[in-house]
Amino acid sequence: MLRSCCVYGAGVLCVLLLIAGIAMALTQVFQKLINNTIKEQVVLENGTEAFSVFQNPPPPVYMQFYFFNLTNPAEVLDGDKPFVLQIGPYTYRSYRPKEEVKFLDNGTRVEAVNPKTYVFEPNMSRGSEDDIVRTVNIPAVTVMEKAKGRWFESFVSALMKSNNIGVFGTFRVGDLLWGYEDPLLKLIKKLITMDDHFGLFYKKNGTDDGDYIFFTGKQNYQDFARIDKWNGQSTLNWWSTEGCNRINGTDGASFHPVITKTEKLYIFSSDLCRSIYAQYESDVSVRGVPGFRFVPPSEVFANLTINPDNAGFCVPAGNCLGSGLLNVSVCQEGAPIIMSSPHFYQADDRFVQDVFGMNPNKEEHETVIDVNPLTGMLLRGAKRVQVNVYLRKYESFLSSKRVHPVFQSVVIDEESSKKLYAVVTEANVIVNIPFIVISVGILLGVIFIVFMCRQQMPPSTEAERQPLLSS
Repeated sequence: MLRSCCVYGAGVLCVLLLIAGIAMALTQVFQKLINNTIKEQVVLENGTEAFSVFQNPPPPVYMQFYFFNLTNPAEVLDGDKPFVLQIGPYTYRSYRPKEEVKFLDNGTRVEAVNPKTYVFEPNMSRGSEDDIVRTVNIPAVTVMEKAKGRWFESFVSALMKSNNIGVFGTFRVGDLLWGYEDPLLKLIKKLITMDDHFGLFYKKNGTDDGDYIFFTGKQNYQDFARIDKWNGQSTLNWWSTEGCNRINGTDGASFHPVITKTEKLYIFSSDLCRSIYAQYESDVSVRGVPGFRFVPPSEVFANLTINPDNAGFCVPAGNCLGSGLLNVSVCQEGAPIIMSSPHFYQADDRFVQDVFGMNPNKEEHETVIDVNPLTGMLLRGAKRVQVNVYLRKYESFLSSKRVHPVFQSVVIDEESSKKLYAVVTEANVIVNIPFIVISVGILLGVIFIVFMCRQQMPPSTEAERQPLLSS
């Protein structure tokens, strides 16, 4: 009797477990529980892991600079195509903690600055900061642009000729990056209000790019680390449309939790003077931690015929470049700087054909963002841009365009990956509870069937229990 009760009890329990497990799996009750817990915990508050990562990003960030060394300057001045050879990388470790952190509005927003310090890494570089590169003389080109059509244009032209200053020059890598006193800027600073020092990253080592106010995610998890204001402004004023001037997204160091494959990740970049977005491309794994890879589609930098929303980036209004290029002179003190992807990746093919030495490819030149979808933590990132100088022919000057790729990479460190792996593993165990319940139910069902079959078998007779052969 007791045995029968146990058998039927196992059968009933089997049915109940199967029903409960299937119901939990279909309603995703534990997935929703995990998501809601993560949404509540990933908030910028003192003492939280999210705030610690926000204030001191653990993954090491490396900036790699490449230069295109111009090999035929004289021929270019005569109208030939530039022939360039890429040199580098010159690698720098970047340190970027958040400082002067102050919470606002009952903890719904947080104010901070983000100073960046760069330290040269010779073991990760191919060359030294003392290497010499021949490239565009950006200060000279900027002065030519500012003098064009003004009363002192001929004076500046004569000054450049008398001092043997042309549109190309040779520069030390360290000077070209971090700054040097330029002789032309020093000579004409009474005519044009400009700093007499120049560098691609002049005054950007050990300094911040402005004051940020971020949402903490306390009111809405999707607002986590989203920028509310930059330098006191909620919009930019460089572009000609409201959409192009909008400050969207985070600073790229972190993202909101519970990311889906269908959404766009928005990032504001002060280097590009605009916001961009990235879309899901594929699943990835970084140090064993699962992630989603997001990449900016070609439409982000497409011309207005392909993406009409980019009309506001045509400066001056109506002066539109081809796809893949962004004129940032409006936010670079008038310097004729054009941004693109390295080697004009995803740009109009004519730009690639204009320069001998361009070899664009997806693996080396595409910007990628790998994030853990549960926590929104950055696993790996590679920001790849190219600084181009636009040269045109002036009546009073010698004439002639070109370029420096910059790669910024970040990969989650081992300690952080272990912490995140533990969080993801725990979440996976909880999410799979319904399937564990279903498995137990199936096991009990098998046991129930076995015992039922044994109960249905007729008992053996005394004759059947006798041995077939007797001694």
